Amino acid sequence: MINKNKRCLSKTALSIALAGGLFATTAQAQLAGHNVILVHGFMMENLSQAPANMQEVKQAGEDYWRDYWLNRAEARIDWASNGRVEGEIAQQAYQQVRQISQQGLCNNYCIVVTHSTGDLVTRHLLENQARWLQSEGLQPLKILAVMDLAGAGGGTELADLAVSIAYNDSWYNWPVKQAVRAFTGIDPQPDNLGVVNDLQTNTARNLSVGPTAIPRLRFVGGGSSYGGITKPFIAGTDDGVVPTHSACGATTASGIDSCSNSISLAGKVSGQNGPSGLYYNHYPILMSEGANHSAVKDTQTGNISVPVVNNTVLNGLQIDFASRTYNQRAWWQLWGSGDQYVEVPNSNQTSMSNLLYTTLNN
Repeated sequence: MINKNKRCLSKTALSIALAGGLFATTAQAQLAGHNVILVHGFMMENLSQAPANMQEVKQAGEDYWRDYWLNRAEARIDWASNGRVEGEIAQQAYQQVRQISQQGLCNNYCIVVTHSTGDLVTRHLLENQARWLQSEGLQPLKILAVMDLAGAGGGTELADLAVSIAYNDSWYNWPVKQAVRAFTGIDPQPDNLGVVNDLQTNTARNLSVGPTAIPRLRFVGGGSSYGGITKPFIAGTDDGVVPTHSACGATTASGIDSCSNSISLAGKVSGQNGPSGLYYNHYPILMSEGANHSAVKDTQTGNISVPVVNNTVLNGLQIDFASRTYNQRAWWQLWGSGDQYVEVPNSNQTSMSNLLYTTLNN
């Protein structure tokens, strides 16, 4: 699904993209003409110390997005990670969904931007929000599309390990415990894992999995987090927290190396261990071998982005990332044209979030 024709960013477009990362104002609080709603990811600090009240939850949600997305959104759905998706998290989220409906923020359709576990929380909300709101005589939210940054809707093996350690705290599990502590910030106990329970791969993949008419656009990293100590415990490639099978929207939790069967995370055009299938209406849009779990949502630069699903329209939203193909020989390749690669040109000069924002906002 790659357009292999060479199309380069103009100097003007690149200047706009770079400037977009520096001058966010409330006047930019829309994407492609639609209000944006943010749904944050897992916050480990909630496990060691539960938020005292919703005000603390809201403040943490504001801080979570401050680096890039905060001033590009009209609303947020904030939740505490010491709860469960179908329990306290759903209750907290629904009160905010209710306010968004009452304010009419999505009367002209909204775009939801999620990060990490926000993917799973949003999936549960989208499956239930119409029924919940209509029961109170309120208008269901009209959602055009969801942008899932490093989406954890398929769970992570780190959560499987955390629950396992909670019930088997043996000395020989020391390497696993270090990875789990990096991920959760705590020594796991059966009663202190909160949403980590929902992030177990089998649990996540059985939570609100009905097909949806709302396209889920996936943005995927493959870098390291926590100094790389979590990587050996995650199936396939990963961003240090979320496996590629989850971030891409693959239908199984089998370890894979790319969202595509023909392009690597680094953009090399060759046979890949990609997904055997994707969830309905899930579309991997960009991949980046160097972007770690946080970099996908923040302002980190220096990482090449690779287009996967491109030059298409999804629910009226134009997906049109610049792309180019080129050949490159490794130092040991003394003859031939080398390997073919595809990339978004100059994408290492901006962040993935800014790249998607400026491209889709044109």
